[in-house]
Amino acid sequence: MSKWYVKLFALLIIIGLVTGCGADGSDDDATTDSAKNEENNVSEVEESVVIVLSKDEGEEVIAEEEISINEGDILLDVMKEHFDVEEEGGFITSIEGIAPEENEQKAWMYFVDGEMSSVGANEYELTPGEEITFDFQAW
Repeated sequence: MSKWYVKLFALLIIIGLVTGCGADGSDDDATTDSAKNEENNVSEVEESVVIVLSKDEGEEVIAEEEISINEGDILLDVMKEHFDVEEEGGFITSIEGIAPEENEQKAWMYFVDGEMSSVGANEYELTPGEEITFDFQAW
């Protein structure tokens, strides 16, 4: 009879340990899920770019707007959605009605985080957190 009590006692201890370990794992999963939710909220907040429109190398700021973007958005498409834009061959020729007059050597140049881009707006894929400056300037 005492062997039976030992086996029952051992079985209860094993069940208790398994149950206890299972509860610890659930808490870890809840913590991980909470951390993932926080990361998602942060990335949702950061999924925007700032677009600045200016003239003459920033002397006159025309507009500044924070715009929400999705992964893979192309700059030209975002510009057309939020501003009055005209383009030729993927290059922006007019924004908000501002365009070079005949024989005027000015154009819309754009900069990403202060660096001039090497591709047209129709090829540039936006990254959250960037500041894009379109400046109407002499070339």
